[in-house]
Amino acid sequence: MVENIGMKPSRRGFLRTALAGGGALAVGSTAARAEGDPVILEPRPWNQFLGEGVDARPYGFPSEHEAHVRRQDVPWLTADPISSVNFTPLHELDGIITPNGLCFERHHGGIAEVDPAEHRLMINGLVDRQIVLTMQDLMRFPRENHVYFLECAANTGMEWAGSQLNGCQFTHGMIHNVMYTGIPLRLILAEAGVKPSGSWILVEGADASGMTRSIPMEKALDDCLVAFKMNGEALRPEQGYPVRLVVPGWEGNMWIKWLRRIEVGDQPWHHREETSKYTDLLADGRARRFTWEMDAKSVITNPSPQAPITHGPGPTVLTGVAWSGRGTIPRVDVTLDGGINWHDARMSGPSFNKSMHRFYFEFNWDGQPMLLQSRAHDSTGYVQPTKNQLREIRGENSIYHNNGIQTWAVDKDGRAENVEIS
Repeated sequence: MVENIGMKPSRRGFLRTALAGGGALAVGSTAARAEGDPVILEPRPWNQFLGEGVDARPYGFPSEHEAHVRRQDVPWLTADPISSVNFTPLHELDGIITPNGLCFERHHGGIAEVDPAEHRLMINGLVDRQIVLTMQDLMRFPRENHVYFLECAANTGMEWAGSQLNGCQFTHGMIHNVMYTGIPLRLILAEAGVKPSGSWILVEGADASGMTRSIPMEKALDDCLVAFKMNGEALRPEQGYPVRLVVPGWEGNMWIKWLRRIEVGDQPWHHREETSKYTDLLADGRARRFTWEMDAKSVITNPSPQAPITHGPGPTVLTGVAWSGRGTIPRVDVTLDGGINWHDARMSGPSFNKSMHRFYFEFNWDGQPMLLQSRAHDSTGYVQPTKNQLREIRGENSIYHNNGIQTWAVDKDGRAENVEIS
């Protein structure tokens, strides 16, 4: 690395560099010059013809020039798309809110198309009175709004044994971050009246897979929501319409979609999704269970394999996201040389509990190869570990809860690859 590659310039110094040479960003930049550039000098079609009227697009869609920004699957990951996953294009997004149409999907029996008029939510088991609620009934409960991330426990799971998938969409894209509108679960449980012996709940979905998960009562009464809207509009069918459970900070498999039943009991049920699945297999063959919380994690989204540096050497903006299931992210470190030197990233945007956080790092790239990493610190003092630190404790048999530091190798042409370094 040459001198100053990792130095964080002042705003004044950055602008001075950017504006050197009569307003151009820098030598080698692709910024257009006014002189002789037909794109700026000649009229374009949109300057000369009237566009569509206000009712031409009654539900708005992105520009056709953004058609490449979409969820994508990896066909060989699963045997059938009915029980599979696709991935959020993290490298195409900024800020912290995931648009509804780009939130990753994970299904176990395909998308359930539920008629809200025929949907019911039953509360049974160790309660004073068993109740069945319609959607109209649910709309009469007090509601709250919260921004939370939802991350699949298998996010980055393919990377346990080494670098596998080339793109942060595929390594880290089983996550989204939205504003949920919903009813505190404790209010619904109070309506039924939980008996003193009720220490667990079993939540069940209405889809063909009959998804169930056990959740301790402490969590149910703390911050769980029965949500019916995300980012202000109704849940999408693939996100659990008309109603789903929100379990902030805990693995996504517990966020039961198409929620139809909540049973109160005095012990966990040990169903399939919490025994043979969603437990962490250790090197000696034993499995960790009840590892619900998602540990602090981060990833650089740009530059990355799907978002190479195309402007050449000069002022460069690095950005990414960080999150923790235990609180907020007050700090993210970034390195350009594989961990030899670390620098404080600039945190930008709101800092919500159990939500994504956006970070940036501006620097002058000299065109030499780089090894990019980010390292999250959460509000409990936890620091994101390396993959080798995780393997020392848990081996390489696991699929779930991989929050190790990710490395992108950027070559002299700005192309990035998924690599590991020791």
